[in-house]
Amino acid sequence: MRIITTARFALALSCAVPAIAAAQENYEIQVYPSETTKKGTTVFELHSNFTGSGTTARTGSLLATNGAFHETLEITHGFSDIFEVGFYVFTSDRGADGYRFVGTHIRPRIRAPESWKLPVGLSLSTEFGPTNKAFDESELGVEFRPIIDQTIGKFYWSINPTIGWSVKGPEAGKGLDGMMFAPAVKLQWELNDKVSAGIEYYGGTGSLKRMAAAADQSHMIYPTLDFDLGPEWELNVGYGVLAAGGGDHNIFKVIFGRRVGW
Repeated sequence: MRIITTARFALALSCAVPAIAAAQENYEIQVYPSETTKKGTTVFELHSNFTGSGTTARTGSLLATNGAFHETLEITHGFSDIFEVGFYVFTSDRGADGYRFVGTHIRPRIRAPESWKLPVGLSLSTEFGPTNKAFDESELGVEFRPIIDQTIGKFYWSINPTIGWSVKGPEAGKGLDGMMFAPAVKLQWELNDKVSAGIEYYGGTGSLKRMAAAADQSHMIYPTLDFDLGPEWELNVGYGVLAAGGGDHNIFKVIFGRRVGW
């Protein structure tokens, strides 16, 4: 996304609806800004991600991930100055497994109006939809994603302290034990009026009740570049390496988007 040029503090409420943070991680790899899509505008984004180091054999119902190419189509429409709804279609293509349909999600998001004149941006995103259990054992779940961000001169930061839990699958109905914490952070510096360099962090630390053992956690770092191609376009590229813990890594990601005003 383009750097937010004004700082806002948003306070939002939204219904809790299904999504899976772990499943999303290798499909739509993005730290959200607080800004929502302008009213009457639709954004088409293609998220393309390649997993260079993943699992090499089936684990239970889950297919291997090493060498998988994931593509996600995201369509987001702004229904008001502070409210948008996004729709996702997830796909995967990996060698002998072939091209597979993974699932669909819907994501409402709301932010505070500019009239509040708050010092940082804050919005709230939720996401829901079914996921093929060959790609995520949690076939239906909930993601609750507060978003806090701010621009200070050429420096931009965003924090997404995400909580996800399962409605259907092995982890369903476990209360706080089944509510997983997956924080994401973006730090970015505007190099010039066309290019910004940054670092994105994506973590998985365990449940809200107890922190997972170090080996069972995941801490990914993505050096990134964001390109300002004009008000109608967006381009983000990054390469993810594992800083600590386990899980898929050496992931190359590209987000390419186009805004259309109706």
